[in-house]
Amino acid sequence: MTELCSVIRCGVICEADYTGSRIEHADVCGTGMKGGDMKYIIKKLTTTAATVLIVSFLVFLAFSVIPGDPALSRLGTQATPEALSALREEMGLNRPLIVRYGDWLISFVRGDMGESYSYHMPVQSMILEKIPITLTLTVMSFLMMALISVPLGIYCAKHRDQFADRFIYTLNQVIMAVPPFFMGLLITWLFGLIFRLFTPGGYISYTKSVSGFLYYLIFPAVAIALPKCAMTAKLLRTSLLDEMKKDYVRTAYSRGNHTNGVLYRHVLKNALIPVVTFMGMALGDMLAGSIIVEQVFKIPGLGRILLTSISNRDYPVVQAVIVLIAAWVIAINCLVDIIYKIVDPRIEE
Repeated sequence: MTELCSVIRCGVICEADYTGSRIEHADVCGTGMKGGDMKYIIKKLTTTAATVLIVSFLVFLAFSVIPGDPALSRLGTQATPEALSALREEMGLNRPLIVRYGDWLISFVRGDMGESYSYHMPVQSMILEKIPITLTLTVMSFLMMALISVPLGIYCAKHRDQFADRFIYTLNQVIMAVPPFFMGLLITWLFGLIFRLFTPGGYISYTKSVSGFLYYLIFPAVAIALPKCAMTAKLLRTSLLDEMKKDYVRTAYSRGNHTNGVLYRHVLKNALIPVVTFMGMALGDMLAGSIIVEQVFKIPGLGRILLTSISNRDYPVVQAVIVLIAAWVIAINCLVDIIYKIVDPRIEE
């Protein structure tokens, strides 16, 4: 016969039988970095590096086989065959693909991303000028999502099936169905044209006014954050309600713990594990989503330079931006996996 007892380690209630062995909700905090954890982290970092390498090769391959002559794009249609041939030789287009990729990869790792065909300037200079704008927008969106969705999910779980819970659930369903770019149009119309809280298209550079820059980014950040906020709140609510049904929660109540104590000290830590995973994936997705939203609010970030370079067939710029975005998403997923492993050591290595 199994006897349930509450074993509290690092604030997590565990269930054990009379022999002391854990049967459910093992200690998920751990006692520090172990050898197995280091192996897992090294494995994830190696897999991440290999994934980025494969993605970079596929991107390089794609831009090498798509129709279009980079030499012709650079010199124009009036260029002579001799000039085109000389430029192709100078650009290394006559060399084997794998050799060109190796040279490009080495230069990319060193920070040399090539030269823009359209602007005749280093690609890294163009990107470094735009990265602070897009990253600031992404981080603001993520902070909004975290600060709103976590309290909202907890509130809905505590007030399950009440009017407020049902209203928020319905509102979440509506918000999740609206894509960020359309949310941006709605926000522009409502807060820009109706309430006049900001001037649509009136972007202020951070070099001129940091406060004006951050204020203008609030509205596109809301457009990016709201759909993810609705998803995160719904996921946290569901995860909390599932955890509240577990035996260790009933054991905690039987020992005289009050609802808030059980919820915040024990249940929330376990319920946040899938939410952390989703939030990490959302952070990577927000960077890609910000590229579209930037166009709605006329923000000169990576989105503008990417779309302009695509229309101009400026392959070095497009290639560098896509690889950087892919590396960002892959790195975020790797970081989430590592955090997940530290939070819950039960994950298989």
